[in-house]
Amino acid sequence: MSKLFAYSGSEDFCPGGSIYPSSKDSSLFLSLPHHVDVYFPPRKRSRITAPFVFGGEGVESKANVSIEVLPDECLFEIFRRLPGGKERSACAGVSKKWLMLLSNISCHELKSGDEVASKEVEDMEIESDGYLSRSLEGKKATDLRLAAISVGTASRGGLGKLVIRGNNHASKVTDLGLRAVARGCQSLRALSLWNLSSIGDEGLCEIASVSHQLEKLDLCRCPAISDKAVIAIARNCPKLTDITIESCAKIGNESLRAIGQCCPKLKSIVIKDCPLVGDQGIASLLSLNTCALNKVKLQALNISDVSLAVIGHYGKSVTDLVLSDLKNVSEKGFWVMGNGHGLQKLKSFTISSCNGVTDMGLESVGKGSPNLKHFCLRKCSFLSDSGLVSFAKAARSLENLQLEECHRITQFGFFGVLLNCSTSLKALSLVSCLGIKDMSSESPIPSSSGSSLRSLTIRNCHGFGNKNLASLGKLCPQLQHVDFSGLVGIDDCGFLAWLQNCQSGLVKLNISGCVNLTDKAVSSIIEHHGWTLELLNLDGCRKITDASLVSIANNCPLLSDLDISKCSIMDSGIAALAHAKQLSLQIFSVSGCSLVSDKSLENLIKLGETLMGLNIQHCNSISSSTVDLLVEQLWRCDILS
Repeated sequence: MSKLFAYSGSEDFCPGGSIYPSSKDSSLFLSLPHHVDVYFPPRKRSRITAPFVFGGEGVESKANVSIEVLPDECLFEIFRRLPGGKERSACAGVSKKWLMLLSNISCHELKSGDEVASKEVEDMEIESDGYLSRSLEGKKATDLRLAAISVGTASRGGLGKLVIRGNNHASKVTDLGLRAVARGCQSLRALSLWNLSSIGDEGLCEIASVSHQLEKLDLCRCPAISDKAVIAIARNCPKLTDITIESCAKIGNESLRAIGQCCPKLKSIVIKDCPLVGDQGIASLLSLNTCALNKVKLQALNISDVSLAVIGHYGKSVTDLVLSDLKNVSEKGFWVMGNGHGLQKLKSFTISSCNGVTDMGLESVGKGSPNLKHFCLRKCSFLSDSGLVSFAKAARSLENLQLEECHRITQFGFFGVLLNCSTSLKALSLVSCLGIKDMSSESPIPSSSGSSLRSLTIRNCHGFGNKNLASLGKLCPQLQHVDFSGLVGIDDCGFLAWLQNCQSGLVKLNISGCVNLTDKAVSSIIEHHGWTLELLNLDGCRKITDASLVSIANNCPLLSDLDISKCSIMDSGIAALAHAKQLSLQIFSVSGCSLVSDKSLENLIKLGETLMGLNIQHCNSISSSTVDLLVEQLWRCDILS
């Protein structure tokens, strides 16, 4: 074959002489085009351009000759010499074999100008702080797709962010796919692996050996990955800043020690539900890395008071701390942590489902965290009013306090916080605290005109009633964002008493589920605060009728979000809103309003001129044909039907 292509006319094709017995037959060969191997007489058009083998006896066609007969070593050498990324991508689409061969060629093995181009793209992306990202989920997460991503992005500087979310029961991603990513995406800076039981240490170690720019690592439910892989990542990726390890049964203390030793730029770490992680790992992590680490989240771990003591002593750079579902920590741990004097920079602290939180421990935390601004307590069943008030007195910088399902907290603790944090507290949230009862008339609450509280949430606290609400108005006259959802114990009387003391204009008001409020309360809201109101949620207030909508239409020029789901609204109320001159709603919900019918079609279309979202679910009087017309007319609006 090489003889054929080398033929210049001065020598025979075959060393044995001419392939034709007479010179007359030899005239069939004329000047050959560059894309045709052999010329045939014009009596029959050639339809085959496959190579031919010439011998001493004649011409023989071999139709099945293919480059596939070459061994992998030869194909590898050919592929690595392709001129550019487009050519390699084209070859990768030929067969799975070629794709896998191409995906196993690392960047430094390429013999083309793409080496320089790839480097330039990488430098450009680093300077602009942007990079290519890919996400594979479910059935789309396979080794073949990873190989294709590796080949396709290699010429553009390589992949910067990769997210793989598989299914443990039918995962098609293995170490082979990660090895392909490692070879083609050496500039990888963010890697997230979820629900991948088929991935082990080998693939992650391969990435660790080449992806030295890695900054973020997220491992979730990867039971086959062990300390070996995490240690390799820590030792080879010194630029790591964010690490999340969740539900990885083989990752333990040795990994945390390596992270503490080898990742000086680490800023955030999340460790959740890893049974092999204990006090030794937490101690190693915090004692070896005290300079940059500022966000720590520990959840569902087998750690004790020792870890809390270490945090209190070595957490000098920690600004954000989350402790959740720690069954083995006690009052002593929180007391020691607060007295360790290491949490001077702590600004945000969340404690959830930790029975070790008691009055004494919480007071100690308040004293040991002088710069604490955001504090959240969830499901801490042993905390009482005394501890909460003591904490409020100690945490003088507190701006945001959230309490959820803390059932020993009563109305006395709630009002005690308001009285003791009046100068700094800006937001207070009470959610599902069943210990809250209505204030008795014999216990008056002094007014506090200097209160700085701007945002208040009291949600699903069924014991909170009219007397509490009236007292609240005196303590918090500057409220702007209010959420009273689910307060079934209040009615118009208590609500109007609270409203009379609101001096600042309300901006957001959520009274969904307050089933005893009527049009009288809503009209009073609109009268006093209609010109500042931007959000109003009346979901489930069944006593609200069209009269409230008429008031809203005439007095709320800034209102952009209105929810009247499951209210007693009819078509006339929708018409009032549609004909309002100053109203410009963006979000509107009438879900469950069975009295709104097809007659509101034109008015809904008119409202839709400014709407971005419309919810008409469970409106049984609106037909499917009307819904279709709304979808057609309001094509810029997201419609839930």
